[in-house]
Amino acid sequence: MEYQVTPYGGVNLHTMNIALLIILCNRLVLICNTALARPAALPFKEAERPNRRFHCAALLCYILSMFQDNDISRTEVSAATAQDFSPNNTNPRFLCVCLNPVIQKTLVFKTIEPGEVNRTANWRIDVAGKGIIPTRVLTQLGEHAVHLTQLGGPTRDWFLAMCAEDKLAIEWVESGAPIRFCTTLIEESSGRATELVEESLPVAPGTEDALVGRFATLVDAKTAVLLSGTVATGIAPGTMARFARLAAEAGARLYLDIKKQDLLECLPFHPVCAKPNLEELAQTLGIPYAQVRDEKPARALVAETGRRFFDEYGTYLVVTRGAHPTLYWDGHVLCEEPIQPVMVKNPIGSGDAFGAGVARVLERGGSIYEAVKEGTRLGALNASQLKPGTIR
Repeated sequence: MEYQVTPYGGVNLHTMNIALLIILCNRLVLICNTALARPAALPFKEAERPNRRFHCAALLCYILSMFQDNDISRTEVSAATAQDFSPNNTNPRFLCVCLNPVIQKTLVFKTIEPGEVNRTANWRIDVAGKGIIPTRVLTQLGEHAVHLTQLGGPTRDWFLAMCAEDKLAIEWVESGAPIRFCTTLIEESSGRATELVEESLPVAPGTEDALVGRFATLVDAKTAVLLSGTVATGIAPGTMARFARLAAEAGARLYLDIKKQDLLECLPFHPVCAKPNLEELAQTLGIPYAQVRDEKPARALVAETGRRFFDEYGTYLVVTRGAHPTLYWDGHVLCEEPIQPVMVKNPIGSGDAFGAGVARVLERGGSIYEAVKEGTRLGALNASQLKPGTIR
């Protein structure tokens, strides 16, 4: 028998537990009454007596377990508490929006000597960023995914050519801003990956209006919208919330991998899931990261915030923590999913691959448990590849 928790009403798990408790108590009374009322001429068989005692003990243990603490690990959670989001479509369309495109350069060294000239023949250049990566992962999984962004400058055509090579569907507006470069330095001897991030140059005035207009032509009730990353310099605050409003008005389902004010402004539009990492969640809530990075305060923060997001907006909160287990609120309890061990080549983009997996499973009617597990699998596959944001 399954009991489901829904974000917008329906049968509550605690109500069902009370009903089940009444049924079990009645059953317990019946067993005990039968045992006491049996005539002496009809004694219990030897095999039957301990069996009835076992049933009574088992029922009592279950009743007591209902009152245990709600903060439990993933391995202790029954899938019976899974929320059921029915999919809009058996073949969902994904619209991945990021307003800060990236050309990513990855360099691999045996060792890096600080302050010295370091040479390598092992390097690559790819399109990347928090919109491209989920688009590429979903495309590799056979899903229909489109990336919406702004582009400009002398490397725009190169960016689009690399997207075409990866068979990525791109919708873009002219911004006049050169595409930024980010660089990953991988040191094989230590396993360290160092990310050098360029901030974007300002986009042309009115770029956000052009993006919102293009977005409106792409979104409908069969669309799953993924809003990811930061916005480029020059894009007006509140642009992510404009996308969220249009998505809600169109009946599309919304997934967030954003932070700070952008995240808070999008919550009133009832996203299905918000997936910051722990540091981003702390930044969003104005809490110093050092105060919550240890296990106990991290769990307390995710439990408190996850409960509030779910109760107020019907939104799952899923918080990744690098090599530490992912924490998430399933609508009833705090859960965790361990990270899958993998031979790491490049961790960049693993969180974005994770988010793509979560959205894909939930869009196809899976539970939050299945979604987080699939996200974990895709994040591990990404980390095992040198190319950022790929699972093969």
